[in-house]
Amino acid sequence: MINIGIIGMSPGNAHPYSWASIINGCFDADEITKVGYPAVADYLTANRDTLGIPGAKVTHVWTQDKKISESIAMSSGITNIVDNLEDMIGQVDAVLLTRDDPENHVEMSRPFIDAGMPLFIDKPVASTPGDLEYFSKAWADGKFIMSCSSMRYANECRIVKQEIAKLGSIELITAVGKKDWVKYGVHLMEAVFSLLDDPIAHSVKHISESKKDIVHITFENGIQCVVHIFMDIAPTFQISVFGQKDWRIIDIKNSYSMFRDNIIEFVRSVEEGKPRLLFDKTENIIRVLLGAMESLEKGGEEICLSVQKTK
Repeated sequence: MINIGIIGMSPGNAHPYSWASIINGCFDADEITKVGYPAVADYLTANRDTLGIPGAKVTHVWTQDKKISESIAMSSGITNIVDNLEDMIGQVDAVLLTRDDPENHVEMSRPFIDAGMPLFIDKPVASTPGDLEYFSKAWADGKFIMSCSSMRYANECRIVKQEIAKLGSIELITAVGKKDWVKYGVHLMEAVFSLLDDPIAHSVKHISESKKDIVHITFENGIQCVVHIFMDIAPTFQISVFGQKDWRIIDIKNSYSMFRDNIIEFVRSVEEGKPRLLFDKTENIIRVLLGAMESLEKGGEEICLSVQKTK
């Protein structure tokens, strides 16, 4: 049995509740609804028959507020609440850092990285070049780090991926989502990059404004991608794929399925002793995330990522 510690939570991110419930196979719908996440309670209820990850259990939880920790523990069947996140070291086999505030990821990850523990970090792993460099160096030094958006494992994308050859040579991908670039642009990029087998991004250009983010990505293989993240549109995660012969539209809605598959991949990674998702792929995406931020600051200047990486 792999004992897992879970660290949370950041505002608006219900992953500590949902991920612990998916792993442990139990949840309290009333409690999850009471704390503000009725949609999570709904998808856990709808998928009750597939809850539980064999060979893994969340046994420890830490948050910045003991009352929040108690709520997560009660809802998800977690037996141990720790006062300090470092208290998990020696008590668990792996850690899920289920906070999506990247500015805190280095500080919260460091004790576990230093201890050589398997660690999954919620998206985005970093939002500054310095933080990305820290994680890249830790990976190069052989530390067990896995990080991605669960949209990498979206079934809706997998369905199109299995028939992508029928579309002919891919020319253009457009992607549309709601909210902000840093926390939600990474979702759509993860889906697109995975769909295309993680091509290397050559350059990025932010061609709009903050809160109405339009980002143009050029891949080294010539494929063009335009990502739209608007704060004030209806909730959506939608991708259109245009080839020379045909096209497909992807409407991503099944959060539960992609969360579960992501967790399974991490558990399998711990069992195998190394991440099944190489950090190089994560770094490729985060470099685009940061490049778009730099482009916005420079008034829409194109940022060449290939040159940037070799510096």
